[in-house]
Amino acid sequence: MKKFLTMLLALAMILSLAACGGNGGSNAPANTDTPANTDQPQEGGDAAEPAEDWHIGIITGTVSQSEDDLRGAEAIQAKYGEDKVKLATYPDNFTEELETTIQTIVNMSDDPLMKAIIVNQSVPGTAEAFTQIKERRPDILCLAGEAHEDLPVVGASADLVCNNDFVSRGYLIIKTAHDLGCDTFVHISFPRHMSYETMSRRVAVMQEACKEFGMEFVLETAPDPTTDVGVTGAQAYVLEKAPEWIQKYGQNSAYFCTNDAHTAPLLQRLLELGGYFIEADLPSPLMGYPNALGDLDLTAEAGDFDAILAKVEKAVVDAGGAGRFGTWAYSYGYCLSAGLAQHAINVIEGKAEITNMDDVAAALQEYSPKAAWNGSGYTNADTGVKEDNVFLIYQDTYIMGNPGQFMGATEVEVPEKYFTVK
Repeated sequence: MKKFLTMLLALAMILSLAACGGNGGSNAPANTDTPANTDQPQEGGDAAEPAEDWHIGIITGTVSQSEDDLRGAEAIQAKYGEDKVKLATYPDNFTEELETTIQTIVNMSDDPLMKAIIVNQSVPGTAEAFTQIKERRPDILCLAGEAHEDLPVVGASADLVCNNDFVSRGYLIIKTAHDLGCDTFVHISFPRHMSYETMSRRVAVMQEACKEFGMEFVLETAPDPTTDVGVTGAQAYVLEKAPEWIQKYGQNSAYFCTNDAHTAPLLQRLLELGGYFIEADLPSPLMGYPNALGDLDLTAEAGDFDAILAKVEKAVVDAGGAGRFGTWAYSYGYCLSAGLAQHAINVIEGKAEITNMDDVAAALQEYSPKAAWNGSGYTNADTGVKEDNVFLIYQDTYIMGNPGQFMGATEVEVPEKYFTVK
């Protein structure tokens, strides 16, 4: 019996060593569907040859609604080629063109080589599209970035969902405003956004945090750009109303809007008239700042977020905004499109597991090398159930100045009580 056990142990060790060799010596899970690729370049070299032929599809909003999301998708396409990475955009008025949105996503699954479909932002209709895709092609990985529908609903049809951490950020944005000397926080939105669990819970967290830090919390309304007023009408409204808000709430008021289209006109007025802006709903140096700064030309810096941030920061400082305006150093929309696509490719090639948070973070870090990230699993506030495939993530806040500074937001421990506020 001892001899048998010794032989069995030796055999197990040999098989274990063989498995490690097939993965290039890494701890990544082996791809059990395809042979290991022994000709992969070492870390730091060119992109590895895939273990099998594959295509991925990425669907985003258009330049007018979510430019950073699209640019991140284009970056992955440039890295792997148009033959591998297929891009599409859903309509700007996606709430009115729901069937078109769904069909745009589902159409990606017609490609027999399609292995993963990423939607960022995952506007209404994404969950239904993923359900239809899974019925037709259960082999296709479905990844949702920044879901607009209830997270448990999207999580039921998606393999992975990643949203900004609306709970932690609800607290941290208020804390940062307080640390910078603000006494009032103004939240600007409209009914459609406030019907989303993510945004309504964040408002509740912000209100509670304002009580903790002795700040006044104010709700203001602006038009929904997906209605008849359109993007132009919504932006014109903010340009007109922002001076009234700043006069009413004072120079030590901080502002936050839930819609990308509202961001540029709000920033423009804050730069002109005073007030603070901690970070955008979906933060980026490109979110609103170039337009607010007089159509700042960033053509030469395209794709280089270190250079983009430096140029935007200088323009903000020159406009008198030092210490009052913040962002994430690397665009959230850009990182999410590119990072989720990279993660999907890593999973397809057997280098990562779809719901491993460390693997997701590693893919995001490729596109944000100097910034810290933090996050956690999503817990349903009503049921207390934690979703295994839904992650909430956030990057450290950077306040532009001379010099600028990271605020250490990813190192702050958010009090436990805020995770059940609703």
